[in-house]
Amino acid sequence: MTVSARLRPVHAATAEPPLRRLGYFLVRRRRLVLTLALLGLIAAGVLAAGAVPRLSLARFEAPGSESDRAQAELVERFDTGNPDMIFLVTAKSGTVDAPAVEAAGRELTARIGDEADVAEADSYWTRGRPATMRSEDGRHALIVVRIPGDADHVRAQVLPRLIPEITRGTDLLQVRAGGGEEVFRETVPLARQDFVRAELVIFPLAFVLLWLYQRRAMAALVPILAGLFAMMIGLALLRGVLTFTEISTFALNLTLAMGLGLGIDYCLFVIQRFREETRGGKDRAAAVAGAVEHAGRTVLFSGLTVATSLAVLFALPFDFLRSFAYAGIAVVIGGLVAAVLVLPAVLASIGGTMLPRRERPERAAGFWHGLATRVMRRPLVFGSLATVLLLVLASPFLGLRFGVADDRILPLEASSRQTQEVVRQSFPAEETDAIQLVSREAVTADVTAYATSLSRLPGVAQVDSAAGSFAGGQRVGDGDPSRFQGEGTWLSVVPSAAALADDPVRLVQAVRAVPPPFEVLVGGYPAELSDYRASVVERLPLVLALMLGVTFVVLFLMTRSLIIPIKATLLNVLSLGVMFGAIVWIFQDGNLSVLGFTPTGTLDPSIPILMLCVAYGLSMDYEVFLLSRIKEEYDRTGDTEQAVAAGLQRGAPLITAAGGILALTFAAYATAQVMFVQMLGVGMAVAVLVDATVIRAVLVPSLMRLAGPLNWWPRGRASTPAR
Repeated sequence: MTVSARLRPVHAATAEPPLRRLGYFLVRRRRLVLTLALLGLIAAGVLAAGAVPRLSLARFEAPGSESDRAQAELVERFDTGNPDMIFLVTAKSGTVDAPAVEAAGRELTARIGDEADVAEADSYWTRGRPATMRSEDGRHALIVVRIPGDADHVRAQVLPRLIPEITRGTDLLQVRAGGGEEVFRETVPLARQDFVRAELVIFPLAFVLLWLYQRRAMAALVPILAGLFAMMIGLALLRGVLTFTEISTFALNLTLAMGLGLGIDYCLFVIQRFREETRGGKDRAAAVAGAVEHAGRTVLFSGLTVATSLAVLFALPFDFLRSFAYAGIAVVIGGLVAAVLVLPAVLASIGGTMLPRRERPERAAGFWHGLATRVMRRPLVFGSLATVLLLVLASPFLGLRFGVADDRILPLEASSRQTQEVVRQSFPAEETDAIQLVSREAVTADVTAYATSLSRLPGVAQVDSAAGSFAGGQRVGDGDPSRFQGEGTWLSVVPSAAALADDPVRLVQAVRAVPPPFEVLVGGYPAELSDYRASVVERLPLVLALMLGVTFVVLFLMTRSLIIPIKATLLNVLSLGVMFGAIVWIFQDGNLSVLGFTPTGTLDPSIPILMLCVAYGLSMDYEVFLLSRIKEEYDRTGDTEQAVAAGLQRGAPLITAAGGILALTFAAYATAQVMFVQMLGVGMAVAVLVDATVIRAVLVPSLMRLAGPLNWWPRGRASTPAR
């Protein structure tokens, strides 16, 4: 019999389920499907190439917040604002107070201020030699610079031109660049290098692991190609989204990380089902159709679960976090297209190369079946032990402290971090991170009393105002009153280096707690970070509620049970607790320092929230895969214990293999130079491993056994067996 004859359905398909009919259609039109897939991939490559340069740089901002309004008032009424960057000036000999050094410093400040894109440039020498802008040993001084424009303009256009020119220095001065904009300008290419380097390790490693599991080279190669396909489709879809909104360049990193993992996962499940259908004696056409009907349905529900978990990020009013929702959903779509539409056509064409060379007889009672049986024999004992273990691993999460990111996310050799380290260790205060208080109306007496009160706050090095400079409740100099003159007035509260290193948010709260004699808006970089953190944390309950709600609905639609989604939600929350326990213990508390990061004692909330959504989606991903197997067996037998044992025997090996590969994919990012990337990699690897092992192998059978027939309430047993 010819291959085409074997692939031709021998019965009418009109009464078949929709996905089975789709499978037969993909078999019949496999050449057309593969041709369209190739053309689509070429088009996606063109669109993807156009998407990458259009991705935007982002800032941690809370639009409409008090700090945002304060910044607008400063620009509109006083033509000033937050400094974007600093230049650390070092005297090559003597101190920065030497006449020749001062003259050179003033000249350099004027030269920077004359640059077309620079709105303001002030220095230690032009501001009347304030102590906050001079190092304690007198060797260093600061030039602070404000550059208007969005992050793309400042980081991608101005700084690459300005910094090399200014940091050449002079015969008397050595100049280094630093500040928030320069720190994050260095972060983006380093993070991109981290992901590219990790991917170069991941691809051959994934191929080896897949070959060890599948024992066929083609069965190992196709899932990796599907991952590349998912990445490309995802980036092409982002190109369309970019026509109406901005997407952060960090979304590219998520696309690379999730694309490969989801592509491999989804294809593994379809290939495995194809092998099972073939082992059951079906011809290739029927095997492909069966794989699409059963594994395809599971993959679709899984993709819907991951996509909805990420879609809750749209509830946050921050473009930075919304970017990850766009990227994640786009990659899921790419993975679904690869696994449900393209892969069946591949199987119809070269499915024989996906089958094992020597077919091993399927065992009804293997290792996983035996494990499930033992667990269900004593569900309370095994379930309690597993729960206690996971709660202990999750316990560091109770010490979670949110903070703000700074230069210490970069490696020690990064030039901007080296600059900031000198500022942190040698300067008494952080002039560039001043808290700014803006008022429309004020009188000199009010300013004096207010500035005096603010200067007494712990962590405040100096307060500069139209009434002079104050420190420790005393007037310490005239300062530069002209800076604060305009329509109304404003004050600059300069924090000490120790206060910023400890908890800048707490200092902002203390400043806001001082009763002002007139209405003020509190802004400046520390206030912006405080408002951003507060906005994110404030919306965290909404994100959690939406995530739990939408995934509950998806699982209910798949199982028609109310009990199973509740149990799945509780188990996934437990695995998330372990993930957060790990990142707190490692990255906040500074354990496992072999990774080479610098702990700060806090975690920025942005990356953990992203990890929350991604990890929850992937946890539900494996839940869907396992439950689909258990439900299929229960529909066939009506026996919960037998269904759990058989479902685990059929599904657990694949889930463990897929989870192991995905965990190694994420773990490769632990070697990154940027701490954000390390945190994402380690946290996700822990979540996937815990979920694919302890949760699925012990807690799922324990809870299923304890619930018994109640698992399927209100649906009960299916009235007809599954096909």
